[in-house]
Amino acid sequence: MQLVLEDIEIAIAEVQERQDDRARRAGTAPSSRRTRRAARAFPAHLPRIEQVIEPENLECPCGCGRMVQIGEDRSRRLDVMAAQYRVIETVRPRYACAKGCTGVAQAPAPAHLVEGGIPTEALLAQVAVAKFSEHMPLYRQSQVLARHGIFIDRAVLADWMGTVAFHLAPLVERMSVVMKQSGRLFIDETRAPVLDPGRGRTKTGYLWAVLRDDRGHGGADPPIVVYHYAPGRGGDHAERILEGFDGILQVDGYQGYHRLARPKRKGGVPLRLAACWSHSRRKIIAATPKAGSPIAEAVLARIAALYAIEKEIRGADAPARQTTRNERSRPLVAELERFLREQAARLSPGSEMGKAIAYLLNHWDGLTLFLDDGCVEMDTNPVENQIRPLTLTRKNSLFAGHDEGGRSWARIASLIATCKINSVEPYVWMKATLKAIATGHPQSRIDELLPWSFGRTS
Repeated sequence: MQLVLEDIEIAIAEVQERQDDRARRAGTAPSSRRTRRAARAFPAHLPRIEQVIEPENLECPCGCGRMVQIGEDRSRRLDVMAAQYRVIETVRPRYACAKGCTGVAQAPAPAHLVEGGIPTEALLAQVAVAKFSEHMPLYRQSQVLARHGIFIDRAVLADWMGTVAFHLAPLVERMSVVMKQSGRLFIDETRAPVLDPGRGRTKTGYLWAVLRDDRGHGGADPPIVVYHYAPGRGGDHAERILEGFDGILQVDGYQGYHRLARPKRKGGVPLRLAACWSHSRRKIIAATPKAGSPIAEAVLARIAALYAIEKEIRGADAPARQTTRNERSRPLVAELERFLREQAARLSPGSEMGKAIAYLLNHWDGLTLFLDDGCVEMDTNPVENQIRPLTLTRKNSLFAGHDEGGRSWARIASLIATCKINSVEPYVWMKATLKAIATGHPQSRIDELLPWSFGRTS
């Protein structure tokens, strides 16, 4: 849908440009459509190149001599330099005694991530970010290189990314350990196609996203996203992924998560599941007939009122949110529960609205958990926002014929996503981190390489 809208916008812009061109030729003013699209201020870190254009003749027509400057007009346009590839040729001279003594002096060869290979860490970072952040599959990157006269097969690029994923794996494992020390996490999952050569087609795997994001209640801990690949969607995969985490888990309505709240949960104590108001709202909307429904309008209005309160307290600390929710949200929730139970008693359980209301009531304990804890959000939208980019690369994510390719994909994607939510430029971080790993960064200082630590000074 987004691509369709872009195409429509391009077509409209072309028509408007044609109309402006006709207006200019006729000597009339073109439309003012572009005045509505004023450019934002350019970032301060961008280099500035100043071009001064002087008039051809500065002699005053009155004959008094050279004109004096009384001001200037400035305009700014955004420019780009096309990607430029270069070859780094490392020369290591050898030295020996002029008198023929034994021994040769030579500087050691610099360490690189791909030993004996041709890519620098900068090129590896570029390929990784293009694939996992800009959604450009490797075969297209191979085509781009070919246009520059550089012929590198897609399979070679894939080998490079496998090497990158291997060396980055300890960072992802460390992020997972750190996030499980939190008191509240989000989780969601989405389909991921995997090549299955044995059957000559693809099979369906799943990418699970686990998120720590405490910004909603002013938490100081940096946000973290860790993706996990699994060959299925069963709750046992979620149980394995969250082994060692004991706290509140924010989930959608998927029943597979229920096993995480069982008394005999594997990997820890039973989790408290916070249900999603956004999913509940969608259930009501889906059950609303085209002609509308007073019941739906009443339910949606009450949910909207709750969200309005949440908007006001977003970013406040947990105690302040808790106080506001007790004073303002709790009465609204109690009123909504009474209304839902009244409607459930009079509606047919088999009707669409009856089913939607039953869904809300069946998840009521999870839906109301946010009232008892200022750290809990009303929905799983934060983790859905981290799942959404994965759908852009779904068609490009046929993982090399086996599940391990999906795991490699998840590792690199985890680090890039964590860079983004910590406002760290992925390419800059990736390049520096790969260089650090290649030159032997000590494992004992691995936390220094995590995205949210990038650029900090001790």
